[in-house]
Order: sequence, then structure tokens, then C-alpha cells
Amino acid sequence: MVEDIKISDYNYNLPDERIARYPLPQRDKSKLLVYRQGKIDTDEFCHLPQYLPSGALMVFNNTRVIQARLHFHKPTGALIEVFLLEPHLPAAYEEMFQSRGQCEWHCLVGNAKKWKEGALRMELPGTGDEKYFLEATMQPDSGEALVRLTWNHPTATFAEVLEAAGELPIPPYLNRHTEASDKVTYQTVYSKIKGSVAAPTAGLHFTPEVLEALDAKGVQREELTLHVGAGTFKPVKSTYISGHPMHTEHVCVKRSTIAHLIEHQGEAIAVGTTSVRTLESLYYMGVIVAEHPDISPDMLHVTQWQPYHTSPTLTTVEALQHLAGYMDRLHLSQLHASTAIMIAPGYQYHIVRMIITNFHQPQSTLLLLVSAFVGDRWREIYSYALDHDYRFLSYGDSSLLIP
Repeated sequence: MVEDIKISDYNYNLPDERIARYPLPQRDKSKLLVYRQGKIDTDEFCHLPQYLPSGALMVFNNTRVIQARLHFHKPTGALIEVFLLEPHLPAAYEEMFQSRGQCEWHCLVGNAKKWKEGALRMELPGTGDEKYFLEATMQPDSGEALVRLTWNHPTATFAEVLEAAGELPIPPYLNRHTEASDKVTYQTVYSKIKGSVAAPTAGLHFTPEVLEALDAKGVQREELTLHVGAGTFKPVKSTYISGHPMHTEHVCVKRSTIAHLIEHQGEAIAVGTTSVRTLESLYYMGVIVAEHPDISPDMLHVTQWQPYHTSPTLTTVEALQHLAGYMDRLHLSQLHASTAIMIAPGYQYHIVRMIITNFHQPQSTLLLLVSAFVGDRWREIYSYALDHDYRFLSYGDSSLLIP
């Protein structure tokens, strides 16, 4: 059983000095490990297009990282950090960032014991002679804190408030504070849709020049959106992965993207694990709507263990066609849904044929996803990367995996 996998079997020694604290000055000059049918080579990321077949479909996650950390100081001097996780009111990301005056978020609160009651307040910077303020008030809620944010600027949207008052949340394992350069380097060059609290880091290597080279090679490009949650950094603390709850992430996929996937016989190259999770979830969403054609979009959710409890009776193209038909019946140009899919050894890939991804933390769900794709060869791949001075994690080097 997949649930019986021991996370300790997916451990390796990652020396602290191999974690890249900063990106390279030029994104596409990072190393590229190329794994093809058991053979491993080293190249530079700028040469990626030469390894891809003309006519292939490559899928990118166009999410944009928001400045999700808000730092408030109480009159006593105590620092309270409010870390935005997921919109509550308005619940839709697009509406949230256009809201004015107030909104509510599910949050993590740092130093919460110092915030028993009352409102926290900070002055909004850059508002000129007249002072404007952002206030945070804790709302009663189960689970993560529900925080109401209010601001008295007469015209500012919440997107503008965050831009002025928030801090970009770089990964905790970098062990440093966010710097001004991170505002640029911790976003992909094609990021568009605000909502993530962590970058889809496989995409950080792409430059306009690499994208142009992909076009020249005849590689077709599509974008989807998965907003990366803080759960991406959540370690697996249970002995068996059955004890690890996967975080739910929200996805948005265009009807035209589904059509493009069908044209390519349901096969794609995924840029990053977030694109992998979204693409593979589309298969199971197709299975769901085939069985429940009247399900409402807000109930369309792939659960953590669904792939292992569902017999794949539909081909990939059939599942995508059911999903396309569902969107047509509801006149949806975009599908908004959610997924908590766990991809681990034993998983059968349906859509993804190649993966571009960085090197992940030991004993992580992302390493399980890689192992599900390349099998036990993940150890050889990671040993090679360690032996050949590859840089690891978010700001590190990249790999192209072709099983």
C-alpha cells in the first residue's frame, strides 16, 4: 500500500553549504542535470530547448508570489507576524486583491501568545502627509487564525496595501531575511496571477531568451495557475506517509488549455511540481465529472488518496474530454477547483511525460513525487548532483527528468 511508505526511506544527506542562499546572477546559467532513460548528463539551463521534441506541449504555472508577511508591533514592543495563507472573505483571489477597506484571511500568527485581544496597527508607508493605517483583528475560528484586515486609505486596493506593507516570504531554510533583490529573483519572469506564498521554483531558471528558444524549437507553451501554499514547506513528521495530511491548493485552468492537452493526446512536459500536481489532478477531475456530471465547480476537489482508491477506467483523453464537456455545459472559460493530491511511489502518471524541477529537501513530499516519476533512480540522480557540485533547493540548480 502506498500509505505504508516510510518517509525515512526517502532521506539523503544534504550538507548545509549545498543549499543555495541566493540565485545566480543570470537565471539561465544554472546547471541542468539531464536524466534520460537511465543516463545522466550535465549542461546549462540555457540549453534546455535542445533536449525537447519539437511540437511538444510545455505547461507553466503562472502564479505570482504575494508579500504575505505582515509585521505588527504592539505598544509593548512585541513583534507579531501575520502570515497570509488563504483568502476567506472575499474567497476568490481576484476579488480579494481588488477589495477596498477590509478583507479576511486565514493566517498563521507568529508570537500569537502576545496577541490576546484588540487590534494591531501599522502605518502604511508611502502615503504622503496624511497618515493611513492597516489594522488586524483576530476573528474566532477553528484551525488557523482568521484575521480581519482593515485600512482607511480611501482608494487603495488590498493588492496595493500588501505591496506597501507586506514582505515577500522567502523559504525558511534559506536562514536569512528577505532582501530587496528577492522581489525580482523570487518571481518567475512569466508570473502573472497573484496568490502564492512560495514560488514555483523550477520556473525561476527561465529567461525571455530561453522562452524564445523554445518557441523557435517548436515547443508549444500553455499556462495554468496553482497558488502555492505554506504547506509546501511542511515537513513529513509521521513515520508513514499515511499520517501526513496534504495541504489543499487552488487551481485555475483555462478551457483552451484543456483543448490543447487533448490535441496533444493528453501528454505534456511539466515545469515544476506544482504544474505536475495540477496536470495530474485534471485526470481525476475528469473522472469525477464523468461519474457526477452535475457536481458544482466549488465541490470539484481531488483528495489526497483518490488516485490510489480509483481504478483508472478512463483513458487520459477521455477524462479530459469529460472535463471539457463539463466546462462547456456550465459555460466556463476557466475551471476553478482544488487539489490535495499525494503523488508518491506507486502512482501512475497520466499526463506528465517529462518534468523540469529543482532538487528537493530530504524526506519531503516533493521528493516522493520525483521518486514516483523516476523510481529508485532518484538516489542515483541526487548522488550525481551532490558529487558534481549542484546547488540545492529553491535558488539552486535544475533537472530535466525523462524516464
